[in-house]
Amino acid sequence: MSRISAAFACARAENRAALVIYLTAGDPDLATTARLIVAAAEAGADVIEVGVPFSDPSADGIAIQRASERSLKRGTSLRGVLGAVREARAHTECAVLLFGYYNPILAYGESRLVDDAKAAGVDGFLVVDLPPEACAPLRDPARAAGLDFVPLVAPTSTDARIDAAAAVASGFVYYVSLTGVTGAAAPDFAAASTRALQVRQRSGLPVAVGFGVKTPDDVRQIAAHADGVVVGSAVVQQVESALSADDAVVRVRALVAALAAATHRAA
Repeated sequence: MSRISAAFACARAENRAALVIYLTAGDPDLATTARLIVAAAEAGADVIEVGVPFSDPSADGIAIQRASERSLKRGTSLRGVLGAVREARAHTECAVLLFGYYNPILAYGESRLVDDAKAAGVDGFLVVDLPPEACAPLRDPARAAGLDFVPLVAPTSTDARIDAAAAVASGFVYYVSLTGVTGAAAPDFAAASTRALQVRQRSGLPVAVGFGVKTPDDVRQIAAHADGVVVGSAVVQQVESALSADDAVVRVRALVAALAAATHRAA
């Protein structure tokens, strides 16, 4: 069982949703990214998405766009991101999902990336703009190496599209709560949770709900029904507003602890 599958199984056994946290690698710097991964894990995150900064993050809202821009200005590379994961892995067994867009992966080389990611301690990949029918060059070597491949499905996804995503998925399926970008306002979490249940029944895999999830109350609403909850922009905003790297670690640790407490369901 992969670390990602084990994280969801552990959460299910504890009658709670798994908490998935997103961090933009290299914001404010890669050394702090490694510290933030460890802090988030210690505070209760089950899976940590480590975002590879990209110049055109089309699925991301303004907070993550700004974080990517700051990171790229510091010269963050995919190799550097893997180095930060390797540093964090020396201090935590928390599941780590490499999150990003396909262009940097294609430039790096899919098979080479799989080898290097596995050596660094990465547990899987989520590539926003890589559809199921085109994912074999990355997904196949990843699966052969024991790494998960996590697809996204949206409110507009047809049953056929969900089936296509499920056919290439492992670990979990990421359900996008709305048609829009990360950090968007006022998603219908009740409808998203209901749809996530349908996706789970169809795919046979745990389903995590993300996009627009910001507060412990948001997490509580989703956790009542979904297998997992993803929080990204709210975490990135804590890093952005921090006065120093140490302050960023303190802020992220506190937010993740509050979010983790909200994942528990009523007995």
